[in-house]
Parts: sequence; structure tokens; C-alpha cells
Amino acid sequence: MPASFADLPNEIIFQILLYVPPCFASALQRISRRFNELAQSLFWRHHCRTQFRYWNQGDGIQFKLFSHEVTTDWKMVFKRRHMVDKTTSHELDSILAGQRGRIKKTEIIAKSGYYAKDTLLRNLSVGEDAEDVLARRYYSDAVLGHLHRKMAIQEWVKLKDGSPVPLERALGAFDMFVLHNREGDFDDIITRLDRLTQSILVEMPEITNNQPRQKALMIAEYMWQNNWTGVTDVEQYHDLQNNFIGLALQNDDHPSLPLVSVAIFCCVARRLGLDAQPCGIPFHMMAIIKPPTHRDLDGRVVYNPSETEPMYLDPFRSKYEIPVGTLRTQLSDMAVAPPDHTTMLNALSTVDMVRKAAINVITSVQSEHQPGAHSVPATSCPDMDSAFYGALWALLLLPDGNRAEPYAQRARYLPYIVENLEKQFFMDVGLVETYILPLFPNQRQYDQLRHTIQAMRDADTKPKPINERTREITEIVRYHVGQAFEHKRYHYQAIITGWDLECKATEDWISRMRVDELTRGRHQSFYHVLVDDNSVRYVAEENIETVEVTVSDSLMSLAGRYFKRWDKSTRTFISNIKDEYPDD
Repeated sequence: MPASFADLPNEIIFQILLYVPPCFASALQRISRRFNELAQSLFWRHHCRTQFRYWNQGDGIQFKLFSHEVTTDWKMVFKRRHMVDKTTSHELDSILAGQRGRIKKTEIIAKSGYYAKDTLLRNLSVGEDAEDVLARRYYSDAVLGHLHRKMAIQEWVKLKDGSPVPLERALGAFDMFVLHNREGDFDDIITRLDRLTQSILVEMPEITNNQPRQKALMIAEYMWQNNWTGVTDVEQYHDLQNNFIGLALQNDDHPSLPLVSVAIFCCVARRLGLDAQPCGIPFHMMAIIKPPTHRDLDGRVVYNPSETEPMYLDPFRSKYEIPVGTLRTQLSDMAVAPPDHTTMLNALSTVDMVRKAAINVITSVQSEHQPGAHSVPATSCPDMDSAFYGALWALLLLPDGNRAEPYAQRARYLPYIVENLEKQFFMDVGLVETYILPLFPNQRQYDQLRHTIQAMRDADTKPKPINERTREITEIVRYHVGQAFEHKRYHYQAIITGWDLECKATEDWISRMRVDELTRGRHQSFYHVLVDDNSVRYVAEENIETVEVTVSDSLMSLAGRYFKRWDKSTRTFISNIKDEYPDD
């Protein structure tokens, strides 16, 4: 038995040192030479492993963390991550402290890439007892959303520029737009596809010895038996969640449209050595498996490429091969001319897949807004606004090469992106400036967009006008910032975020909204309000009903944009816009 601590073997002392917080490690290293030698690379690598989960893809650190590589200066890596954590925390606190400069501060955080995600998630999960719980959660999520969108857009920009992007990353970019704090980012999608591939190898170890045709059929058989065939309920076909490869991989039911089901099949097939690609016939999606060079799909040697034919599978509907003759008959029945069959039966590019996925997302969003649409619980459905916004970005960046001149296509989607930018995604000004503005050289849209960008940046840096309350104003403006209410006529829930002594809208708006027909007309106080559907409206005082409102979860999550927390005793929201309304 050791007589003293110094007699313990190095292995035991090292395990004890792992319990020492990193902030005390430097002091510990100065205590003794033995501690200094022990608290080196492995010590700092341990803390990099345990304290940080998310890493930038390009630095290769994630692989090194769990390999036997010993050349990395892990202490320097930890210091760099610690500095990112401090910078992110500082900028986030500054975002919460005032309304000025939020765009710039968000961009500073985003420069650190995925290194900032651990800090943002920690703030997003802050406890209910935090003094600014609603604001901290809201802006942590907003900055994280900007970071995710930036990563997604960069993948599509690579495609636009002609660089290769794996199919799972190109489609996974849609998941990044709706990710929030959930699982399902690029790394998670790749990991789940790897696990699915490994599951097939475990259940069918003989698959590696088979020829391509049989191998493809075995993959289809496995996916059919294990519920990887997509959405089965016709009524839920257009549900928004069915458009996302990450959600399909996570969910036990694997709900997905044919495009996503085929993409998953192709990603797994490629991991097992097949040349598998999506193929889009009208109104459906298939997988095409091409034979290797100088071989057919059954392994026979072939010297004339024209003697080989690919095979087609429909993972969404069947586990069996679809004869090419059957597909040609279907195309003829759709009035597709025989000379066009070959084009229709060719593989789709990754750009084409992204465009089709974007159109599917827009179709799902539109179907959700139709009367009588199938209702999906909010917890299981991605955020519709974010999904629609992502689809717009994809279509603008990746125009259809077979149609009109790219500029005309992009000009079609630009107004919708600008509308969403101004309404909800104002932190993305820099992304629009970097990736969209250069796409309109020498066009009128360039000057218009540059003006919008500059106006948003100016508004973000200027101090807000101060609206103080005097006794006279309080007699006119009965309600306060932070009060929740129900609209007397339309019965929606909302929170007051600002007020005017009388209606300051344009004459056109006053006319359209028939303000002068109200009992008190335009000469009554009007209130800026945040509605539980994430819209911002302008409401006359006579239409406000301050009954005891049970604030919905959706409104509570949105309230963080303007408020610190909900005060149960006064049943009001505590303002985080005191710089604009100091007395409310």
C-alpha cells in the first residue's frame, strides 16, 4: 500500500488529475515537475472531449479526439475553444442588454462557426429561474439558427459554383434551416446513415460478396422489412416533416416523401459500393443502379458499354426491381414521347434533387395553410416559416438550368426572401449581402437590395426613439408594454410591444383597415403587438380585451424577442426594451 500520495503510480495520479477543473490546471502544473509532465496532452484532450461536443468540420479535431494521434497541441486547442466560449457569451449578453448592434454581434459569433454552438445551447437551456430566461432562450436560438442557416447556404453555394457536395449534405441543408436545438445536423445525418449501413452488414453479412443487382435487392429488402419505406398514411403525405432526411432518420416511423426515401437508399447503397443515384420520372422518384465499368449488374464481363443496362428500384413502393420496359410504358401513358424516355430515365444531379426538395417543401407549406388541412402537433412539425425560407434560398441559389435565364428565376424568389428577412430573419442580412447581392450585377434588383441591406444595418445601429410616459400620456395610453390580451373581434392572443398616442399608419393602411369606422376612429392610442402566430400587428385600443389570458406556449417562446421573463404575480411580461419604452 502506498505510504503517500507521491507513491501512487502515474496512471492513478493522472485519473485523479482529470477531476481538476481546467482553470486550476496551470497552477497545478507549477506545483511539481511530475504534475507538469502528467497534465499535458492527454489531460487537455480529455477536457476537449468532455467539455465541447461541436467542432468545425474543416479542422479535423473530431477525428483526432478519439484517435491515437499525439501531435496536436491539445492545450492550445482548449484555449482556443475557451476563448470562443468567452467571446460568444460576451456578445450574447450584449445582444440581450440592448437593441442596438444585434446584427453585427450575431455575425461576430457566427465567425467562430460550430465552435460557438456549445455556448449557445448552454444558454438556450437556461433554467426558468434565470432573470432573463425568455430573452436568453430566444436570442440563443436566433443566433444558433443563423449559424445553422449559414452552414446550409454554404453547401448550396458550393453546388452553385460546381463543387461536389454529397447528397446527404445537400438535402441535410434543409434540416439545418429548421434544426433549432434538436439532433439532426450534418454530422448526425452522416452518423445515422453509417449506422443504418452497419445494421445491414450485421443482418446480411453476405451482402459484400454479392454482385450489384443482388446487393441492391438485399438493401431494398432490408429497408422494406425495417420500415424505411416512407410515409404510409395518404392523409399525411404532404405533412411538412416528411420533407427532411434528418427527421426521417431520427423518427422510428421514418416518415418521408419518395424523394427522401430514395435519397436514403442511394446514400446507403453508395456506402456498400454501389453506383446508386436518384432518378425522377414525372410525379415520382426512383433509384437507378448503374453497373461498374466493363461489368454488368450480375458481374459478367462486358466490353461494349451499350450492352449493359442499369436497374431501377422504387424503395417507396416496393422491394423488387422495376423492369425498364414497365417504366417506358408508364412514360408513354403519361404522353411522354419515346425520344424523351432516355432523358427521363437518367440519373438526377444533386442540384436537381435540391430543387425538387425545395418545391416539395413549398407544396407542404401551402397545403398546411389550406382549409381542412390535416393537423400536425407543433412538437412534431418543423417550423413552417423557417422551412419555407430555406426552400426560397435553395431555389434562388440553384435555378433550373433547363428553363428561363437564371436571372429571371432568381428575381422571382428575391422579394419573398427580402420579406422574410425583414419580418423574421433580420440577422441574415450579411448572408443576403454575401451570397445573393452579387447574383444581380447591373440589375435594378442590385440597387434595391443594397438599399434594403443598408437600411436594415442602419436601423440596427441607431438608438431607438424614446417614448416616455407623462401623466397626460398615461391617461391616453391605458395599456402598457408587456401586457397580454385577446383581440375583441378576432380573438387571437398577443402581447403589447409598443404604443402610439394615435394611429400613425399610412393613409392607405387606414383606409384599407377602415380605421375611421371604429367607434373612436384614428384619434385613440394604437398598439404594436406580437401575435401568437409570429405576426406583428397594429391594434386600436378599443379592440384590446385584457381578460386574464393563459399565455400559449407559442406566444411564450416568441416573447423573448422583446421581454426578459413572465411575471406570474402581475401576469405581465418584464420588458427588455426599456431603452425604447423606459416607463413601461
